[in-house]
Amino acid sequence: MACDHDHAASGAWILSATIALVDDDRNILTSVSIALEAEGYKVRTYNDGAEALRNLTQQPTDLVILDIKMPRLDGMETLSRLRRVSQVPVIFLTSKDEEIDEVLGLKMGADDYIKKPFSQRLLIERIKAVLRRAEANQPGAEETAAEKMIHRGPLTLDPSRHKCTWRGEDVVLTVTEFLLLQALAQRPGHVKNRDQLMDAAYDDNVYVDDRTIDSHIKRLRKKFKVVDDDFDAIETLYGVGYRFKETASKDGGETAESATA
Repeated sequence: MACDHDHAASGAWILSATIALVDDDRNILTSVSIALEAEGYKVRTYNDGAEALRNLTQQPTDLVILDIKMPRLDGMETLSRLRRVSQVPVIFLTSKDEEIDEVLGLKMGADDYIKKPFSQRLLIERIKAVLRRAEANQPGAEETAAEKMIHRGPLTLDPSRHKCTWRGEDVVLTVTEFLLLQALAQRPGHVKNRDQLMDAAYDDNVYVDDRTIDSHIKRLRKKFKVVDDDFDAIETLYGVGYRFKETASKDGGETAESATA
């Protein structure tokens, strides 16, 4: 399953993307669908995760909005199965008492979450922010110095193809994970605090707390350890932030093609 981004060359795609809405609450399906369609989005609705997975394999979408608590197949298991075949952006819908689920969802690869009850305007802003991040990593997106190929020793990042490799092995990342890693790898040895990482990966109108960034970093490390048990290129400086190790950038002797000023 792949995200259908053939039309992503234009920013207009952000306002006309196809969104899959998965929730067992028919009132939410109806009200959110009406709001999204009024904004110009194409919306497909599903009552549970199992139904969504069956259809998404046949009808790729640009973004998935996924409720956590659902019968038959809950949001966590739906996301887990979805991530086996697709890196399509996912926004979780959670309740106020589901903080543990929020952290777990981010660790499993969700790009963002929003708590119920939520305003439709806030949800739309979150959708636009996630889609903008996705569009920036699609083929055909305009290259800037920060978006060119980055080589840091065993690490290679190709933003134009949203491709990451470590020691020649593919590491499949979500949009948010890719942007966070890119921000760190651009300046090896330099510490990025959580606010700076938020700015790199999230839209100005979207607030996320420190725990969200920490969850994404943990998932990044886990993905790299799948291909390299000794991966330690992302360092934590407690109370300060994170950095990409300079020694990691020199390992292998490759040079950077992107600006590192």
